[in-house]
Amino acid sequence: MRETVTVTGASGYIALHVIALLLDEGYEVRGTLRDMARVEPLRAALARHTEVSNLSFVAADLTSDAGWDAAMTDCQYVMHVASPVPIVEPKNHEELIAPARDGTLRVLAAASRAGVRRVVMTSSNAAINSGHGGKSSFTEADWSILGDGTGAYASSKTIAERAAWDFVAGLPVDHGMELVAINPCVVLGPLIDPDGSASIELIRKLVAREVPGCPNLGFTIVDVRDVAAAHLAAMTSPQAAGNRYLCTTEFRWVAEIAQALNQTVGQRGYRVSTRRLPDWLLRCVALFDPAVRRMAPRLGERQEFDNSAIRRDLNWQPRKVEDSIVDTAESLIELGVV
Repeated sequence: MRETVTVTGASGYIALHVIALLLDEGYEVRGTLRDMARVEPLRAALARHTEVSNLSFVAADLTSDAGWDAAMTDCQYVMHVASPVPIVEPKNHEELIAPARDGTLRVLAAASRAGVRRVVMTSSNAAINSGHGGKSSFTEADWSILGDGTGAYASSKTIAERAAWDFVAGLPVDHGMELVAINPCVVLGPLIDPDGSASIELIRKLVAREVPGCPNLGFTIVDVRDVAAAHLAAMTSPQAAGNRYLCTTEFRWVAEIAQALNQTVGQRGYRVSTRRLPDWLLRCVALFDPAVRRMAPRLGERQEFDNSAIRRDLNWQPRKVEDSIVDTAESLIELGVV
């Protein structure tokens, strides 16, 4: 009998790649959506990549109890991918924290009631590397230190993941459920649906020439297809239970990302500015632009993340960073986003 996997937040950038991979591997997939009007567009988008006859959708929202028991019926595994990701910092952090934390607990409670074997939760490196001052090297043993200067996204991911571990630890022994957390860094790679994600905004802005040059910023990158592969391995690998995994590859400065784009899509007329922007200019823009304001404190900052655990336990073998950068741009162009 085909095993069933429920994927929360099925319209999301990562979730769609997780769904496509699960369908490729022969699983029955049930995706949750807030808006059921998205069903047919999403089914059509996925059909361009995989066979969708084993795909169904149910209505469920992180902010409501309704629908979650139905979403978990006869389900063996859950991929809890749903979580709000902002492009700009909300004034009220609870706008992100409440649905992330409370939604996670709703998902886990329903999964526990249904007898689900294992939940794989999409967390983030933001639950690991925030609030550490000058610290620049991180492993899964690190947790973000929350304080007044911590952003809403990092707070929401940290609080939600901690709540998940506490929930599972508190389950009765005879109703135990396994949990694995996947903690990706900045996720790039091709889109299945043109709605996209906040994480690919940098590539979109560079290709669309919405930024005049390259700020002194950098990111540790991972490909969305490799994030999906990590989720599948975390779901099936016996040694993964009870672990969190940094899911990341290599660091690149924005200037290096721009150069990679110019060597490929730049040859087809999508030239990207490689001019270096001075720090003072970005700080001035940050006074008026909330999106830039989020990035300004990280000018010149370089952080490294140890991915030895995910490589060892899950036999994870990610793509080259430059392939992820270029494939993101190619996808944006193909889907008419830029």
